[in-house]
Amino acid sequence: MGRERAAVASRGFTLLEVVVTLLVIVVAVGLVGPSIGRSTQAIRTRAEVAGFAAFFRHAREQAITRREPQRVVVEPDAHRLTVVVGEETIRQKRVFSEHLTIEPASPATLVVRFEPEGTSSGGAFRLTSGATTYRVTVDAATGRVRSVRE
Repeated sequence: MGRERAAVASRGFTLLEVVVTLLVIVVAVGLVGPSIGRSTQAIRTRAEVAGFAAFFRHAREQAITRREPQRVVVEPDAHRLTVVVGEETIRQKRVFSEHLTIEPASPATLVVRFEPEGTSSGGAFRLTSGATTYRVTVDAATGRVRSVRE
């Protein structure tokens, strides 16, 4: 008789055990799900900010390498950056997500000019997506671009 009980007990799980296990899984997913969504949004925002800063860095590098001034035109309403060489030659464009709000520190910084020596006209921008805000600055003396979370 002891063998029969052991055989019955080793057949599987009871319905109560399965229900409790599924309940624990549902609660865990319910708690973890929102934080995964927030971290995904934070990663997207960081990637957008990195792309914004990289666009300026690339324009600076091109000004130095090609020995010709480059202008980065910032269009906050269109979520777009454009590199212009000479009077009207468009060299490159980049459009950013509509979830990213671009605010220049002043209207004068809607165009950042990079010189062949590496200097620039300077500028500062606030980039916001949701509750996350970054500040991207272009140093006038060195032309270096930095981004910092605010």
